[in-house]
Amino acid sequence: MFDITTFTGFHTWLSLIAIATGVVVLAGMFASRMQPVWTGVFLATAVATSATGYGFPFSGVLPSHVVGAIALVILAVTLAARYAFHLARAWRWIYAAGAVASLYLLVFVAVAQAFGKVPALHILAPTQSEPPFAIAQGVVLIVFVLLGIGAARAFQPARVRAAFA
Repeated sequence: MFDITTFTGFHTWLSLIAIATGVVVLAGMFASRMQPVWTGVFLATAVATSATGYGFPFSGVLPSHVVGAIALVILAVTLAARYAFHLARAWRWIYAAGAVASLYLLVFVAVAQAFGKVPALHILAPTQSEPPFAIAQGVVLIVFVLLGIGAARAFQPARVRAAFA
């Protein structure tokens, strides 16, 4: 029998693990460190989070489905950049941008969920169309654009390997 509470908990834990491991992967990019285990866990849980989002009961296409579809496309390209193209040439910055964009979408949804479920935030933006919600999401977007640019520039694992070879 389908238990929505258990499924919601599973989906939420996947999201939190994806966000936490994504932060570790992002920090590693700024240090030009390859982190195969952290990267694998991040990408796997990010894919699982987006995929399990379609398991909730719904009628019609919701904004969460659109965000999930975008996330899955970005993750497909990111996975290809990392595992099929091994970060060669332009695939290095494509991977970095994709990983940061994937993490951004997870945080975007977490902020939306926080405004929907945390009473103090819900009071500020009950329909999520009020200025506090837009400001919070705008700040998150700006931070992640800057992190994405920085990560794409900083992540040079081949240079680090060459320096120690």
